Amino acid sequence: MNSKELLTTTIWELLESLQWEKQMESALTACLLTIRKATGAEAGFVWLLNRDTERLTIAACATEIDVTGMTIERDQGAVGQVLTAGQSLILSSPVQEGNPLFGSDEATGIRIWNQMIVPLRTPGSDPFGCIQLVNKRDGCFEADELHITEKLTALISMDLDDKGYDLPEKKTCPPMISLRNVVKEFASGEGKIRVLKGICLDIYPQEFLVILGESGCGKTTLMNIIGGMDSLTEGTMLVDGKDFSHPGSAELTAYRRNEIGYIFQAYHLMPNLSALENLEFIAEIVKNPMLPRKALELVGLTDRANNFPSQMSGGQQQRVSIARALVKQPRLILADEPTAALDYATSIEVLTIVEDIVRNQGKTVVMITHNPEIAKMADRVVRLSNGRISSIQLNMNPLPAKELSW
Repeated sequence: MNSKELLTTTIWELLESLQWEKQMESALTACLLTIRKATGAEAGFVWLLNRDTERLTIAACATEIDVTGMTIERDQGAVGQVLTAGQSLILSSPVQEGNPLFGSDEATGIRIWNQMIVPLRTPGSDPFGCIQLVNKRDGCFEADELHITEKLTALISMDLDDKGYDLPEKKTCPPMISLRNVVKEFASGEGKIRVLKGICLDIYPQEFLVILGESGCGKTTLMNIIGGMDSLTEGTMLVDGKDFSHPGSAELTAYRRNEIGYIFQAYHLMPNLSALENLEFIAEIVKNPMLPRKALELVGLTDRANNFPSQMSGGQQQRVSIARALVKQPRLILADEPTAALDYATSIEVLTIVEDIVRNQGKTVVMITHNPEIAKMADRVVRLSNGRISSIQLNMNPLPAKELSW
């Protein structure tokens, strides 16, 4: 079949998908499969621009791993380059040229050796997304395949413009906390070190959010700003829609005391108090505490109420730490590497409790971790790299803690 016959056949298949598929994401996936087949690509992605967050989101994917909902900055990598320039692009060995797919191959499990990217746009308009095809099976993408893809992309663009689209990451409820262009600098000698470099992130009620990243990428600094333990240098932080960028001392104290629960890697229990007394101490300083014995019951430590921290294992001490966070009845619980010092079996016990806190008690949990396996149980996964968000992934089917393994 010559290129003209292939184009005609592919157009008919694509138009059929756009006409008969009722859900836009289903139609996009069907179109993507058609284009992937026509070009001989190993995988493909449809990226759409969310103009509210200024991030590109995968609305459809044709690959073995479902990465729908993954987001990147609008100017990140080769996809961002095409969106900005509005021009199609063919790349070979993009990683070597500084244009990786997501900034991290681990996000999809796909190693890229060539790719072709075409902007989604209608005549006279700015691009609002891209179609990306990855790894041609029998060589490199060529001009004929680019020509076919551009014709097909034009049809998809018109259909998207006509019907509109709703991105998978869009939430129906307002965020609890919104960070916009948050920068954090620390003094260093006569200069400054910029640890966070323009973070934009929303945290929603009753979600489990995991922040992944290497040491020094800014995870703990970000969590400290969210928890009111540190202040931002630039940008804004909204709590329930109200500006909380630079709160007063009394406002900040009330926020930390009543709204936020903390779980630390090192437990930070008071050694001269029993498990129950550690909780009772916290209950006395908050306005609407849970009964301390009830909190111990929720973490399975009723029989350890009178034990001191030195009489308990690391896992038991961490469960007391979780109970201490729960006794405040906070809206948001921040967990800083809560399983880093624990073995696998004890880690699963702790993560099962965290899972219950989110799924059954309706709390919001933000956890930072080095362990990518833990991210599989989250609703969303934020990856930090060098002070920036490199990607946000929406988990369509979070795993139960008991199914994790490492």
